[in-house]
Amino acid sequence: MIESSELPYLRRCVELATRALEVGDEPFGSVLVSGDGTVLAEDHNRVASGDRTRHPEFALARWSAEHLTPEQRAAATVYTSGEHCPMCAAAHAWVGLGRIAYVASSAQLAAWLSELGVPAPPVRTLPVAEIAPGVIVDGPVPELAEEVRELHRRFYTSV
Repeated sequence: MIESSELPYLRRCVELATRALEVGDEPFGSVLVSGDGTVLAEDHNRVASGDRTRHPEFALARWSAEHLTPEQRAAATVYTSGEHCPMCAAAHAWVGLGRIAYVASSAQLAAWLSELGVPAPPVRTLPVAEIAPGVIVDGPVPELAEEVRELHRRFYTSV
């Protein structure tokens, strides 16, 4: 369950997703937070470069593997504007990161994109639990989900 004290991290994810949109990228943002609540790293989508693997969740998994001990990774939480895709969920699990807290679920995103007529992605949309069953996952966050939906609407109606 997402606590009210965690909402600032999730709001920051929405800000990062907005930043991604402002630079012409798909609106996703993520923040890696230590077990004691310290923000360790953050990023937004960078797939407009042509490298479709440049998701912030994947970047944070790689960053954590390079900079944190296994114990620190296990105690950390990745906050994100959208539930991890299968690639990012696998990376998260492989490096041993802890919990995931997201604003919008992969099912919500798939429904929104379908409503906008966006073609399905080349990889199936699956919940994190189907890819990484040992990872604790919390979300969605209804009070922020509409903001994320609007970012995706803006992105796909401008391309």
